[in-house]
Amino acid sequence: MRHCSVQVRGLLTRDELDRYNALIDVGHYLEAQDRYDLVHTVQKEIDILILPAIERLKEKSRQRDRDTEEYLRRKEIERQMALLEAEDDE
Repeated sequence: MRHCSVQVRGLLTRDELDRYNALIDVGHYLEAQDRYDLVHTVQKEIDILILPAIERLKEKSRQRDRDTEEYLRRKEIERQMALLEAEDDE
């Protein structure tokens, strides 16, 4: 069984996380029974289950990029304002 990343697990809702943990347990049991044909099916279900959390992680990254861009824009405006004030003082 392949686990998803800690970042993705952290963005699963309580219900999604409970289902994820149950599916992982089932997958480990099936692996212990050498039922790899069924493990593949369980892994596919896990992959589908975590898709919303992956999208939430991507959105957090996009929001962080937007926030960084806004911060840099503000800093540039502040720098330009400081230059103008320095010119006015001369």
